[in-house]
Amino acid sequence: MVAKIRINNISVFTDKRGDYWTSWKKNNYKLNFNHDKFSLSKKNVLRGLHGDKKTWKLLSCVYGKVFFVIVNFEKKSNKFLHKKTFILSQENKKLILLPPNYLNGHLCLSKECLLHYKLSYKGKYVGSSQQISIRWNDPCLNIKWPILKPILSKRDKQSNFIKI
Repeated sequence: MVAKIRINNISVFTDKRGDYWTSWKKNNYKLNFNHDKFSLSKKNVLRGLHGDKKTWKLLSCVYGKVFFVIVNFEKKSNKFLHKKTFILSQENKKLILLPPNYLNGHLCLSKECLLHYKLSYKGKYVGSSQQISIRWNDPCLNIKWPILKPILSKRDKQSNFIKI
C-alpha cells in the first residue's frame, strides 16, 4: 500500500489580538513523533530537495511565506517523480503530512520564513549525509520555481541529478 500525502487546513481562532490554533493533537495522527526541527530562511533561500525512506514529516510554515515542493520518490509507485507545489504561509496555516519516500524543498518568498518539521521514524534519525538529495533544478522534474538564481547551500549545489 502506498502512503498518501495529507493536507490539512486547521481551525483558527482570530480576534483583534491575533490568531490562536493547534497544529498537532495525538489523536489526529497514528504516528509517534520523535522530534521537531525548524528551518529559518531569508528571502530567495532554497532548501531541498531532500528526504529519506523511513521518516514521516508534518510540515507547516509558522512565519512568512514559502513556495513548497514535494516529489514522490517511491520507485515502485506509478506516480514516481510526480510533483506538487503549494504555497505555505502563516496566513493559510496549511499542514502537510509527507510519508517516507517523498522529497521536499522550499523557497522563502518573504523577507524571512520559519518552517516547522515534526518528524516520526523508527530507530535512529536519518541525518543529512544519509538522506536522498536531488538537484532543485533537475530537468526530469521540471519544477517551475518562481526564481532562477536562488541562494543555495553547498549540499544543494552539489546534489545529484536523477538517474533513470
